[in-house]
Amino acid sequence: MGDNEKHSVRDESATSGSNDLQDETVGFTSDYDQLPKGYFYSPSFIGTMLAVGLGLSASTGGFGLAAPNLALINEDLGPDPNINWVSFVYTLTLSVGLLIFGRLTDVFGFVIPIHINNERILTMTRRRYYLIGGSVLGLVGCIIAATAPNVPALIVGMAFIGLAASAQQSFSYVSNELVPMKWRFFTNSCLYVATIPTSGLGAVVSKAMIIYTKPGWRWCYYFLIILNGLSGILYACFYFPPTFSDKHRVRTKTQAVKMFDYVGTALFVVGLVAFQLGLLWGGTVYAWKSAAVIVTIVAGALILVAFGLWEAYAPLKEPIVPIKLFGNIKWVASCVLLGLGASIYYAMAMIWPMMVSVLYTDDGGASMRAGWLNALPSLFIVAGQMIAGVFTTMMTNQRLQCIVVLTVGGALLAAVAYSTPFTFGGTVTLMCLSSFLIGWNEAVSLTNTGIELDDQQEIGTAVGMGGSIRATISTIASSIYVVVLNNRLAITVPAEVPNAVIEAGLPASSVAAFLMGFTTGNFDGVPGLTPQILTIGNAAYKMASAHAYQTVFYTSIAFTGVAVIMAFWSPSVDDKMTGDIAATLHAAKRTQQQHTKESEV
Repeated sequence: MGDNEKHSVRDESATSGSNDLQDETVGFTSDYDQLPKGYFYSPSFIGTMLAVGLGLSASTGGFGLAAPNLALINEDLGPDPNINWVSFVYTLTLSVGLLIFGRLTDVFGFVIPIHINNERILTMTRRRYYLIGGSVLGLVGCIIAATAPNVPALIVGMAFIGLAASAQQSFSYVSNELVPMKWRFFTNSCLYVATIPTSGLGAVVSKAMIIYTKPGWRWCYYFLIILNGLSGILYACFYFPPTFSDKHRVRTKTQAVKMFDYVGTALFVVGLVAFQLGLLWGGTVYAWKSAAVIVTIVAGALILVAFGLWEAYAPLKEPIVPIKLFGNIKWVASCVLLGLGASIYYAMAMIWPMMVSVLYTDDGGASMRAGWLNALPSLFIVAGQMIAGVFTTMMTNQRLQCIVVLTVGGALLAAVAYSTPFTFGGTVTLMCLSSFLIGWNEAVSLTNTGIELDDQQEIGTAVGMGGSIRATISTIASSIYVVVLNNRLAITVPAEVPNAVIEAGLPASSVAAFLMGFTTGNFDGVPGLTPQILTIGNAAYKMASAHAYQTVFYTSIAFTGVAVIMAFWSPSVDDKMTGDIAATLHAAKRTQQQHTKESEV
């Protein structure tokens, strides 16, 4: 019996309901011992991994390069009160696109019916065209953003970049299905290296571009244009995964189109977009009690409920979300942990730079020093992701790892609430340590969303759904953090700053103009203002801001607390660290010849 035949028999037996194989993971097409010599050093494998890494770098840069510099970008293009939507629209479109991309590449694809020995077998093509398309979409988005004349145009560009990131952040399953199960944690660890310049050091790189180049912040998008272009070229030249045959779902291309879950897809997109838009509008575009916010949130929630019922009870042959995934509590726990961990990254990418600019710099965050400080949380998250991948390959009990790092990391993050303008060293230390541990959790949880499956041929859907949950939780958490901060600033600043400057000698009639100076950055023309009063006022504003930021970090306890509880249901996958491989690569010439023959049949 040949190697491929052995895998075929194992998969068929498992899916037919054999009791002794009921808990076995199926969907593998090869094993480490069956790989040809030099497979991991072949141009196809190396070229593919470079393509994945550059695409991942481009997708993280879409957020990581822009988010720390929104205030400076707003000065150039605005001012526009909707500047935060440059970040919000990224996570919004990403949350919608990840599931759809993953499911399309698992189920829909380009379908070619072939016959072997008078038996019709379905052949599903590769993910390559979707990934090349993602690079092209990212290229278009970056061009729009780089040439944006105003904030609305920049938001449109970021929407394209977020959708492109749906393909590019599929790195976990695109790469993981090509390596043995036991190497998946290590593979992700290697790919996280690609995020250092755009995520880990994104604030530094973008600040350097703003300070030292004539185009300023636009060079961030020029850089991403280069990354997207290179990634797309490498995918086109080297990424040739095999086709997969499936004897249990015999269908033609037309049948595949007819069976696609269009209703479920529409319900998911409309419901998720409406729900998140309502959250993002609240307290910014509209008041929380406004009809626009309430109706949008409620309508979105109801549509998502309808989506769940549709997926559970409609007679679907290919649901957009296989509902059985949610019966796997360990997979669900991994998705929730992934989202709660990522929410810290996305929220701190906006909150921390504002905190640094007010509490720990005197230039509004415009210097390279501010850039380095802004980068620290992201850099330590990436460090945690990289080191976790290496050590988890050697260590056991991933559940215990998640419990420990989330408990300690959550406590350290909450402790940042003690921060004042005079606790610089302690604040930075707490942020770095908590970020490192939260990054560790994210690396473990992300990989587990692709491991803790019954069928490895659904890895795209599973990781895509996990990514959508991750982005949705991040959007919700980010909006909550921003609302909490804005609401607290609206209380602490008026309560503390006026008294301080009036006692210092500023006329009460000048207080409103003085407070406006913190928004405009210009205190010229404030009646009765002296350098001494300005110094006292700045100190009072910093303390008032510190009190507002304290509440933000207290709020983080709600998210990390839930994460610690969910960690007790997360999986330990030591028993799955085998040499099984879900897919292997072929040389371009061989793959093209194969498809030519199949088309002729």
